[in-house]
Amino acid sequence: MECRFLVEILLDLSRGHSNIIAENWYKAMSTNSRTPSFHILPKQKLVPLAVSFLDNLKRIYFADNLYQEIMNYLDRCGYAEESFALNIPLVENIYGLIMLRRHIWLYANTLAMFNTSLDLYQAVECINRTILIFDYTIYIVTQKYAELSEQKSSAVLKTKTK
Repeated sequence: MECRFLVEILLDLSRGHSNIIAENWYKAMSTNSRTPSFHILPKQKLVPLAVSFLDNLKRIYFADNLYQEIMNYLDRCGYAEESFALNIPLVENIYGLIMLRRHIWLYANTLAMFNTSLDLYQAVECINRTILIFDYTIYIVTQKYAELSEQKSSAVLKTKTK
């Protein structure tokens, strides 16, 4: 990968500043009109979810089997289950992931990491894999939400028939 050096800098930046990025993300989510469920959730519940994702992003990014690595990570951390348990609607969860991706790049941009047109070109080239990571994450989380919703509906139905 021709832009591996720049990517490693960006991913190390994301990991090294994961708390700041997650805090900025939380502030945006807790005031955004598109994410009302985030407004009532405590920072202590949401920020660690974002920090965990940012801390693992580099390992995920360079995995040989990207999809499997994301699935393994999401299973280990219980992201979808935790979000579902917090009653975050799927549409807001998806928007939250999109916003987290955006906050990674916004933070890098505030540090003036992209000084030359070559830096910008490499950043644009490399962002494609990051977008793919978030696309796969959204797909897997959506799938998991459907499973959890079905389980919840089955449990409610069983309770009503007793």
